[in-house]
Amino acid sequence: MKFLATVLHRWIGLSIAGFLFLSGVTGAVISWDHELDELLNPHLTEVASRGRAIPSLDLARQVEARDPRVRVTVVPMAAESGESLAFSVEPRVDPSSGRLFEPEYNQVFLDPVTGDELGRREWGAAWPITTETLVSFLYRLHYSLHIPEMWGIDEWGLWLMGAIALVWTVDCFIGFYLTLPMRHAPSRDRPVAVERALKRGWWSRWAPAWKIRARGSSYRLNFDIHRAFGLWTWLFLFILAFTGFSLNLYREIFYPLMSLISSVTPGPFDVRTPSGKHQPIEPRLAFDEIVGRAREEGVRRAWQEPLGAVFYSPSFGVYGAMFHHPGDDHGAAGVGPAVLYFDGQDGRLIGDRQPWKGTAADIFVQAQFPLHSGRILGLPGRILISIMGIVVAALSVTGVVIWTRKRRARMSARRRKVEPVRPLSKSAFTTSGMPSLRKD
Repeated sequence: MKFLATVLHRWIGLSIAGFLFLSGVTGAVISWDHELDELLNPHLTEVASRGRAIPSLDLARQVEARDPRVRVTVVPMAAESGESLAFSVEPRVDPSSGRLFEPEYNQVFLDPVTGDELGRREWGAAWPITTETLVSFLYRLHYSLHIPEMWGIDEWGLWLMGAIALVWTVDCFIGFYLTLPMRHAPSRDRPVAVERALKRGWWSRWAPAWKIRARGSSYRLNFDIHRAFGLWTWLFLFILAFTGFSLNLYREIFYPLMSLISSVTPGPFDVRTPSGKHQPIEPRLAFDEIVGRAREEGVRRAWQEPLGAVFYSPSFGVYGAMFHHPGDDHGAAGVGPAVLYFDGQDGRLIGDRQPWKGTAADIFVQAQFPLHSGRILGLPGRILISIMGIVVAALSVTGVVIWTRKRRARMSARRRKVEPVRPLSKSAFTTSGMPSLRKD
């Protein structure tokens, strides 16, 4: 059994090591995506003006008036003092070609007081990599590798990384099993010292697996790091692997599976089929009407948080109204704010999402991103995730090093077996017929 587990662990590890190294390094960085983005791009995120802000819906209309090729899809309702407003946009359909325009940007930054445009950028652009796109480049690299659209499908990267996370989840259990001490039946053929060692307690035989011995060969040190790091951080590794799978393959596997196991309250994005990329659903209602309905519903429900942002999904024909204070869009423990969903055609309320509320399955589904990002534990959780990113990268490297050295040793042993024995020359013998110690 251990032999089969060793073979599986070896080849699974070699197959996904490169991907996990990349995910670990990028994950350690993007835990601080907002902070890094603001540090690198103060010209986009900071403003010097102070005073009464222009209504966000008016600013959204200005964005669309400046470039009729785009529609605003996310409208932040208010900004923190001294910060800009970031409007997300998506391309409209070009009437002449029937395909989407290519404006080469999807975010517009405005001064909320003066309405001046501070800049535009394409969030998640694969190229060129600049200070404006670096953080979002790493973010998309982390979960999709920037694999481009092929045959009209742009989810290849999501599916690939989701499959790798699923395999990694299984391999977590295989790796853990390999650290456990083997059970041996008594044998008279073993030396007494070995037999006594095997009769020791199970924990005393497993304890060395948790330690890193500084003294010894470099191979031994590398092996100890790989095994001990994997054991001490096993639970966090499993959480990262499982949530990586659940987030990337949510619609394809995770949500259908959860629906079979327990009662999951479906949202509008779960029950509706997205339209084609070049066939966005045109809304019949404007943002103004949705904002009014959302505020009325929020008052009726006695929600304390103000309306923080409104978005429209052209692929599903759904409006969303998020309730949160400026700068608090991650919500309680990273689960996100409360959201109301409205139909883009008739404006009726079609669902809601309230943080940490619902069935047990609903809460479990909501917890996937907070667990993966570490935000469920606040600042300490984000620090932990950055450390775990480095651990994942280290495990990937040490695993490959172990395989490389073992392979080199096996190849060397095979060469020694097939290498012919060279006969000794006459000069190698003395007159007595015994081999000479003299070197020719």
